[in-house]
Amino acid sequence: MSDAEATVFVVDDDPSVRRSTERLVRSMGFGVRTFATGQEFLDFIAAARVEEPACVVLDVQLPGPSGLDLQRELARRGAPIPIIFLTGRGSIPMSVRAMKEGAVEFLTKPFRSRDLVAAIRAAIAGDRALQEERRELAAIRERYARLTAREREVMAHVVAGLLNKQIAGELDASERTVKFHRAHVMKKMQADSLAHLVRMAARLGLEPTGATAPVPEDR
Repeated sequence: MSDAEATVFVVDDDPSVRRSTERLVRSMGFGVRTFATGQEFLDFIAAARVEEPACVVLDVQLPGPSGLDLQRELARRGAPIPIIFLTGRGSIPMSVRAMKEGAVEFLTKPFRSRDLVAAIRAAIAGDRALQEERRELAAIRERYARLTAREREVMAHVVAGLLNKQIAGELDASERTVKFHRAHVMKKMQADSLAHLVRMAARLGLEPTGATAPVPEDR
């Protein structure tokens, strides 16, 4: 995925800061959208689906909802976009609170361009990695959903480390039947090894038991 497919949202009520930050972001090769208030940005997020890697360069002091209010609202809405805070009147307690709630960086105006550039690159890289992880998990969940109830039982025993003979005893089935289901599990889950299957089960949060497990929800 190229830098052009990533977007930086700039939320600041100072037009000069919006313009200078927009120029800086474009020079980095990223897309950019600017907003004068937190409410404008929230309205945009409510109407648009942000699918590309992104981050928010967010002023703490804003008319209406503050930057910290916006951070909490995004978390409440389940919109985990990385945030870089900018402030002209920051305090240590404020910065600690912002970082504890997931902010990538907290920069005090006037800040060095290179510091903002580094923060934006780190935020975009982190969001890109998280999006890839979510896509991989969604694909694993989709494959698991296609397993039959018996295949899920066999998979649970396989990832628990049981041999085919032991699984057959647990399920009151023939060893040949277990081998058949095990092969189907490996194929449907696209697992190239037992270790790979175990890692996928762990990501799904499956308990290594013989009980039929429901399809886990996204995390």
